[in-house]
Amino acid sequence: MNPDVCPPRCEPTLSFTQGLIIGQLSVVVVLAAFIKFFIFGDSPSADVTASLRATERRSRTLTHKQSLLRLRSPAQRQHQTLKRKKSSVLRNTPVLTIGSILSKTYYNVDSHQPESLDWFNVLVAQTIAQFRSDAQHDDAILTSLSKALNGSSRPDFVDDIRVTELSLGEDFPIFSNCRIMPVDKDGLTLGKGIKFDAATAARDGTRLQARMDVDLSDMLTLAVETKLLLNYPKRLSAVLPVALAVSVVRFSGTLSISFIPSNPSQSTPTMMTFSFLDDYRLDFSIRSLLGSRSRLQDVPKIAQLVEARLHKWFDERAVEPRFQEIALPSLWPRKKNTRGPDDAAGDGHLSIGRAKGKDIGRDFRDESARKMELKVDEATLDRPNFRRRQPTRDDEDSAVPV
Repeated sequence: MNPDVCPPRCEPTLSFTQGLIIGQLSVVVVLAAFIKFFIFGDSPSADVTASLRATERRSRTLTHKQSLLRLRSPAQRQHQTLKRKKSSVLRNTPVLTIGSILSKTYYNVDSHQPESLDWFNVLVAQTIAQFRSDAQHDDAILTSLSKALNGSSRPDFVDDIRVTELSLGEDFPIFSNCRIMPVDKDGLTLGKGIKFDAATAARDGTRLQARMDVDLSDMLTLAVETKLLLNYPKRLSAVLPVALAVSVVRFSGTLSISFIPSNPSQSTPTMMTFSFLDDYRLDFSIRSLLGSRSRLQDVPKIAQLVEARLHKWFDERAVEPRFQEIALPSLWPRKKNTRGPDDAAGDGHLSIGRAKGKDIGRDFRDESARKMELKVDEATLDRPNFRRRQPTRDDEDSAVPV
């Protein structure tokens, strides 16, 4: 081979035009696949999604229980009593243990049948009905929602959020199958094979917990409008209007409520805790609308993202092992909490009902005073030795002028 002769170069099999066409086609295919499978892809059924979420929640709960059991030690289970000076005036009441409370209330946690809560459902329904009635005449709920949605947590690429629809529903939650069961200090039910012992419950940190089933089939709707802002490469490069409506269609689960006694040494009040077990089901109906002229309606992937976000928000706040804690006020009767017909008007802010009660009480007292004066006059006139004395000039002169 002659070294002075250059070897022939391999000519490209595709021309520039053909490569450009193939590149454009590949971009179109990727974009079409993204639109078809990500935006317009069929979402899984509600039953499948609920089953998957329930399995994840159950595994998380079991992991939490196993970690608590591993961390516990016999030293942590010992009961420590607080040494404080006792009063010699206040009579020493017997220590109320869980066993004594259950015996005095005739409740057996092992054999007592679950109770219906029909009376409680009526009270809850009245409270919710009054709340809905007040919301119709007051925009406080809309103001609160607007402040919460447009708070500091709103990202920069989201414009101001405006509430366009708010429906508080028409039905009411139904509570049923209420039962009292013992739980340990961490709120976990006693394991299988462990029998509840009322005598050692206080020493082991066991407390009572009420569990009841909750079921709600209604349409609670919140609809908002906003704009997605594209601030790159410059501010407001593109604006995408978005309308979203979220409705709660069904909720069913188990609510657990328990009380944590107060600790006078640490000045902590009595706390009421509540949470939902991980076997709940929460179904949503989500409607979306994207764009201003050419609009995309009810995109499945947007519905999935919003629903996943709402489930995560609820799980992180009110699903075991997490719970909500509320401090209870003192139950001792106090003068400032007393209401009745003798209440003062108080700077003219007296309500109509209290003002009417005050007027009725005043009229009743005046009428009673007049009747008492008439009875005294009649009794005086009926005396046999009574003589009416005519007023003299001295009496007239000594009269005090008005």
